[in-house]
Amino acid sequence: MCREEAAELSSLKPQLDQLGVPMYAVVKENIGNEVQNFRSYFNGEIFLDERRFFGPRERRLGLLAFLRAGVWMNGLRAFGKGFKGNVLGEGFVLGGVFVLGREQQGILLEHREIEFGDKVNIEDVIQAVGRIPQELVPMENNVTE
Repeated sequence: MCREEAAELSSLKPQLDQLGVPMYAVVKENIGNEVQNFRSYFNGEIFLDERRFFGPRERRLGLLAFLRAGVWMNGLRAFGKGFKGNVLGEGFVLGGVFVLGREQQGILLEHREIEFGDKVNIEDVIQAVGRIPQELVPMENNVTE
């Protein structure tokens, strides 16, 4: 289901590029060709988490998560859109999406999954990115026609 969210976020890449805002993904593990396969869904730079970015306390759901109706609905939604996952690796860690501002702005948007497939609202991402001051963007990153 994270592939679905990655693809939706990647649809914002042209807008983000124009604003000089980069996109990054941090993944927990690389089993087989998983990171390479993820690149077809995510158009930003991908980092492998070797330093526990996911926090001192990973947020995870166990096997009981599959009893939640929301998890099944999210899975069916993603599958219906053509996104297929795999069963490789440890898939119980919850993810999130953050929009980080420039300099002292800090976190402008923080979305932490409550259950698998709980996606960030794309409009919230656009709104948060809009709060990043454009005067701080270096001129070489601005795209002009």
